[in-house]
Amino acid sequence: MKSQFNLEGKVVVVTGGAGLLGQEFVSGICHAGGTAIIADYDIDNAIKIKKKLKQELTSAKIETVEMDITSKNSIKKAISSLLCNFNSIDALVNNAYPRNVSYGSKFFEVEYNDFCENIGMNLGGYFLTSQQFAQHFIKYKSGNIINVSSIYGVIAPKFEIYEDTEMTMPVEYAVIKSGLIHLTKYMSNYFKGTGIRVNAISPGGIFDSQDKKFIQSYNKQCLSKGILDKKDVTGSLIFLLSDSSQYMNGQNLIVDDGFIL
Repeated sequence: MKSQFNLEGKVVVVTGGAGLLGQEFVSGICHAGGTAIIADYDIDNAIKIKKKLKQELTSAKIETVEMDITSKNSIKKAISSLLCNFNSIDALVNNAYPRNVSYGSKFFEVEYNDFCENIGMNLGGYFLTSQQFAQHFIKYKSGNIINVSSIYGVIAPKFEIYEDTEMTMPVEYAVIKSGLIHLTKYMSNYFKGTGIRVNAISPGGIFDSQDKKFIQSYNKQCLSKGILDKKDVTGSLIFLLSDSSQYMNGQNLIVDDGFIL
């Protein structure tokens, strides 16, 4: 019997597919039988990640495409390139996180121009990529867009977990991630009757060798495991990509081990 979460025959584009979470998403899509496209502005790194993943998953169907989510021409070129190799594109996972060199400054140190640029690149990039892919999806009366948001798109930051560390929670991040959740709802309603559905995932913190004090403080806010491994989010993504979630639209799945409670 075919699994409810089988992605066989589906072509899924993952922006920022060469990144920490993106690689895990690509791997998960392949495990579920789908074809994963690593869409990244750094095509050399994308090709390197593709080779690495193919060594780990010998039967994996992985391709790469160069794409800058802040450039309409780049996105359109990527879509055209993919359609030359595949009959259609089934889904878009908005996962890339472009930012400038000043990103991550503390609140009173953030310059207005940097604030605008970071929000424009990220939230604006998700809008632009969704807009261009949706034009393709409408032609086929079918499409699936998943936006990667965050728990800090749902609740205010818990600033106390950053005390006694050099870490902070950037104001741009909160604005971007909360904006993504509403963009998800906007698009899902706007695309009514087109066959396109749009949902979001809001992960909790993902382990990436953070400060030990931060991890300890973070874990105290959770119910069992604490800070997540990147693989802990992938199951929710596969669910949203699969036909098992075909009537989910405009929703935001929170995967955080109870952090927001």
